[in-house]
Amino acid sequence: MRLADSLDEQATLEAILEASKPPLPPEVGALHYLLATPFRYRPQLGSRFRAAFDAGVWYGAEVLRTALAEKSYWRLRFLLDAPGTPDLKAVPHTVFRAAVRSAAALDLTAAPFVRARATWTARSSYAETQAFAALARTARVALIRYESVRDPQHAACAAVLEPAAFSAPRPRGAETWFIAAGRERVRCAREARGGPTWEFTSAQLL
Repeated sequence: MRLADSLDEQATLEAILEASKPPLPPEVGALHYLLATPFRYRPQLGSRFRAAFDAGVWYGAEVLRTALAEKSYWRLRFLLDAPGTPDLKAVPHTVFRAAVRSAAALDLTAAPFVRARATWTARSSYAETQAFAALARTARVALIRYESVRDPQHAACAAVLEPAAFSAPRPRGAETWFIAAGRERVRCAREARGGPTWEFTSAQLL
């Protein structure tokens, strides 16, 4: 709306932007955009369970602190990869809950997979986890539960490989959190005054 003088102009800009994006896969048609968007793109940079240009993955965490730690890592990573960039001021992020349920799920924190914990929790190399996810896709696995390496308390995360793993089409309980990142620490604070805060040091995240 800041770029447009009227609602009609805004609608035109939104239509141009939408036309420039890859089409949504048919299997996400009923999902809210916060759940569907990760499956729309094939980024050239990989992540823990997605190699470059592979099909999308939706990442979530079982507790809020873990989700904030994971996001804080990527804010810090951006700063470290751009040495001339000043510290990142507080930016709003939407935090929400999503319901997942799948019989076709793997838990890397349980036997027999936990025996390879060192592989799943590598802090800087994703080669093994990406290869595992590729095999999981061929077996039609919809969800991988795994240990967070960014959360100091190592709570669990989930990598949703198939949109069918969502048991509800819309997210719940959305709230705004502000994340400010420096090279030594990342601070997270809920928008509501007096709300909870978390701080993660670079040593914890890296």
